[in-house]
Amino acid sequence: MEVSLLQLWGDAGWFARGIIFLLGIMSIFSLGVGVQKWWRFRKSMRETRKFAPEFARFLQEEQLDQAIAVAEKQKTSHVARVLGEALAEVKPLLRDRATITSGDINSAERAIERQMLILLSELKRGLSILATVGSTAPFVGLLGTTMGIVNSFTGMAESGSGGLAAVSAGISEALITTAFGLAVAIPAVWLYNYFQTKVENLTVEMTYTSKELVDFLIKSVGSEFGRSIFTKEFKAQQAGSPGPIK
Repeated sequence: MEVSLLQLWGDAGWFARGIIFLLGIMSIFSLGVGVQKWWRFRKSMRETRKFAPEFARFLQEEQLDQAIAVAEKQKTSHVARVLGEALAEVKPLLRDRATITSGDINSAERAIERQMLILLSELKRGLSILATVGSTAPFVGLLGTTMGIVNSFTGMAESGSGGLAAVSAGISEALITTAFGLAVAIPAVWLYNYFQTKVENLTVEMTYTSKELVDFLIKSVGSEFGRSIFTKEFKAQQAGSPGPIK
């Protein structure tokens, strides 16, 4: 005996139809979020692959003005936005490199942290919808099943007839909501785990590249014979400090 979804929909009561309609809306929301996040991550990673080699070349050639210009042009790459925010903090000081201090480096680090918080919030936006759909859709379907079985047994009691034949149609109608709930929840859970892993990978990329940029600023900005102003200030402070107290 073949199961006809249209026949089950026609035989379903108003409550079961409401549950199926609600699950349909949840499925549309989760799939919409999945497509939007996939496109956002794909575009960001593609732009980062174009941005990273050019930006690294400018840093190696110590052309910070060009590196800043490249970072400012990129509005989609997650790495470019983080590095561009850090360079924007020290950009006014690049014309007079002798003024770069440890405080300026710390200011750049704080700018990186602020921008990373903003980007992480953007990257995680919508994941709560996937988590909610994945965790609640089976229970919504189970609610429809429970009420369907209750109605089936209630109808059997009112008619006074029992047996498997009397309740099989009602139970099959009720179970369809659970099956539909699982069909909605499984893709949502898969998408949530996939995008959560993507967010973690992008976070590692942003953290790693930002640390490299901070190291570059410490070692190279205001450098003279390979020693930065920051390094010389630190050594001067060490030389002028008193010895350890015995």
